[in-house]
Amino acid sequence: MPLKHWTLVGGAVACLIGHSAVTQAAPWLDPGDPRARHAVQKLADRGHLDRIATTWPMMWASVDAGLRERRSADGDPSVANARAYLSFEKDYQASTGFKGEFALAATSEPVFNRIFQDRPRENGEISLTMEWQGEAWALGLSPTYAASPEDDQELRLDDSYLAGTAGNWVLGAGAIDRWWGPGWSNSLILSSNARPMPSVWLNRKDAHGFETPWLSWIGPWQFTLLAGQYESEREIPDAKLIGMRLAFRPVDGLDIGLSRAIMFGGEGRPEDASTFWDALIGSDNVEGGETDPGNQLASVDARYGFALGSQSVGLYVQMMGEDEAGAFPSRKAWLLGADVTTQLGSSDQQWYAEYINTTADDFLGDAMPNLIYNHRNYRSGYRYYGRSMGASLDGDAEAIVLGGYNFFPNGNNLGASLTIADLNQDGANRTVVTDDDIFYNVPATDQSVAIATLSYGQQLMGTWLDLHASYADKQIEFISGEKDQWSLGATWRFRF
Repeated sequence: MPLKHWTLVGGAVACLIGHSAVTQAAPWLDPGDPRARHAVQKLADRGHLDRIATTWPMMWASVDAGLRERRSADGDPSVANARAYLSFEKDYQASTGFKGEFALAATSEPVFNRIFQDRPRENGEISLTMEWQGEAWALGLSPTYAASPEDDQELRLDDSYLAGTAGNWVLGAGAIDRWWGPGWSNSLILSSNARPMPSVWLNRKDAHGFETPWLSWIGPWQFTLLAGQYESEREIPDAKLIGMRLAFRPVDGLDIGLSRAIMFGGEGRPEDASTFWDALIGSDNVEGGETDPGNQLASVDARYGFALGSQSVGLYVQMMGEDEAGAFPSRKAWLLGADVTTQLGSSDQQWYAEYINTTADDFLGDAMPNLIYNHRNYRSGYRYYGRSMGASLDGDAEAIVLGGYNFFPNGNNLGASLTIADLNQDGANRTVVTDDDIFYNVPATDQSVAIATLSYGQQLMGTWLDLHASYADKQIEFISGEKDQWSLGATWRFRF
């Protein structure tokens, strides 16, 4: 996004917030850290944290308040490591004043299937993150230089933000990663597969429930509203995005999420108030019409987590529709999964198994290919700089994913996954590429592939080192070219 747009969204946030005197603003627990997610999820599943665990980023104020409400984790040895890790990260991330991080990252090949765990995006990256947190404001600036980037953007401000609190609401502007849904390998509606889009957003600071008896049955709830703008290098430049998510917890262990994403506007397209209203109420779904002003996606997800002995189990599902019929999503993609925790020796483990199908109506009906993440007007698709904003496997894919992590008591961690996938199952493609300098991670042909990943993270003389490896049993063909079968990468971080 051009600098003038960053200035405008930052000014809008400043005008909205004014001089709110709340105890502490942002920041949040970002997606990308599987150990933090394991900790939050296990505490919630075992009844020690009554907060939603399927919407990321997750506010530290919500985690802290949720733990203080229950206070039952102190007597449960199975969550001692989880509590300790969250406490360690909170002391650093949620502390007032200045803090910083210097990071170097490199990979032989940017991976195609980006999961919840953070990995290098480009062949080489160098970044300096500086953050300040005060009574009601938080500011993060993260200039990054990327070597040989897939999107031809060498200089970027991803992970930069300006945020402040007004009552129990956080108003922000910037480019931060998001993950909406219960999946470990993919989110159908919004994931961190693509680079974060610069946007203005609003969300609750603490997701506690309503106090009034009329609404208390909803339980803890979180609402997020964001407005962003796509890049100029696409078939319809500078299209707009509105994203909304409401997640609530009506009973212990059950997280329900309702999400929408609306693409509209852009060069040569209507983007006035009436256009947005038509999109909001769903009256823009005109079959086969060039006058259709928007592209809409909606998803429903649910996860039920519960204690099993001294450990926890979760069962979850996510359904996303590309269109609407009778006020409900139609032309559906599906994700189903289960996860379980174990403790072997002094280490904690997190395991998951998932099935994903992104061919419309293929799972429970007659397949309708070339619909998911595509649109007749917005022909660059639901993608940002060449990557799907939802599932990393893109549309018309079917896959089974098995994965797990081992979290050592000294803070080190080991992760592995195996993905067996059929990509672009009908072999056709509707995606339009208008800039050959952007690599589109969109499979070009019908191809079956097995992808194995391995990761290891450890402390290194007061710093942190992550190592990543990925191997595909064949070169995957994309509409922008092929990728190597091997991907070897490392990220080194120093906090100060």
